[in-house]
Amino acid sequence: MKRNLHLIVAAIVVLTGACKEPFQVVPGSGNWMSEQLVGAGPGAITVMTQNLYVGADVDLVIRALGTADPGDDFPALLLAIETVGKTDFPARAEAIADQIARTRPHAVGLQEASQINIDLRPLGVPAVVDQDFIALLQAALAARGLNYAVAATSNNIDVSLVSGLVHLRDHDALLVDADRVTVNEAGGQNFSVNLGPVAPGVVLVRGWVFARTTIAGQATTFASAHTEANLAGAPPGLLEQIRAAQVGEMVATIGSSDRVVLMGDLNDTPGSPMYGVLASSGFTDTWAALHPGAGADGLTCCHVADLSDKFANFDQRIDYVWTRGFARDNGTLQGRIDRFGDVPADQLQGPASLIWPSDHAGLVAALR
Repeated sequence: MKRNLHLIVAAIVVLTGACKEPFQVVPGSGNWMSEQLVGAGPGAITVMTQNLYVGADVDLVIRALGTADPGDDFPALLLAIETVGKTDFPARAEAIADQIARTRPHAVGLQEASQINIDLRPLGVPAVVDQDFIALLQAALAARGLNYAVAATSNNIDVSLVSGLVHLRDHDALLVDADRVTVNEAGGQNFSVNLGPVAPGVVLVRGWVFARTTIAGQATTFASAHTEANLAGAPPGLLEQIRAAQVGEMVATIGSSDRVVLMGDLNDTPGSPMYGVLASSGFTDTWAALHPGAGADGLTCCHVADLSDKFANFDQRIDYVWTRGFARDNGTLQGRIDRFGDVPADQLQGPASLIWPSDHAGLVAALR
């Protein structure tokens, strides 16, 4: 990384975990997903997918690193660290754990499950961040009496900057309710097709995770992914083809399992090559199937970088729950799918303002 340290900003938020009272699920509360769980018959499955959001617009840092100007690198990095403080993942983990406690998914697909380790004190900057998103979320779930185990993770982007003082590792993860889900086989891997090097010290590698499970005596395969995101300056059509290749790799690896839930932040919209690969491989877009009328757009992205926007102004549907093997004899899919993190009631108190649980809306689907 190029350095020009005379532009260091003195005031950076030092991040610490927050202690909060755990949310309690009250039977008979009238929450639709809680009632669905209680009344679910054999074969019913509930899943959740959530991009956890690293906490800042890292594309700004990538763009700064990619320029010939050495003076813009460190300011961009400091702005990102400051934004990570404002978006307060320990507090957001509590809100996400509340949603999991309310809806009790059998499996939870997580994207941008980050590990952030930053210590700029050797440079005279009081910036220290030590956050493991999966560990923080699991601790919040355990505080609610829930036993969600990590079935699989993938090791994706691994970036070390400023002589190792800034270290970011990106993972996909799949959590399962260990009290109700038996994992028979699980794993995580990188896609064979990736964008690769995009700036000094930054190599974009994406991955996915899966678990072949048994739930109430029935086999179900879960898979979750974070396919390649848009990046300014990429050749037209390249990223769309990469995403199509990535989901195609998932489909080929999963094989002919009878019941499959494939979910995640797939970073492309209906009608894209990615969408076409899944639709032509026997998968059903759960949102489209269960929202054929009002609300069919199902937009999930994105809130502003510091999560301080008062209302969701989404313009993309890029987060999905796809299913195969759940359709009834008449070809219809039954159940419900809703968003989380798209209405003001989902906001939580951040360090300086109300913030959202993530920059993406999550999806919770109950399939009957």
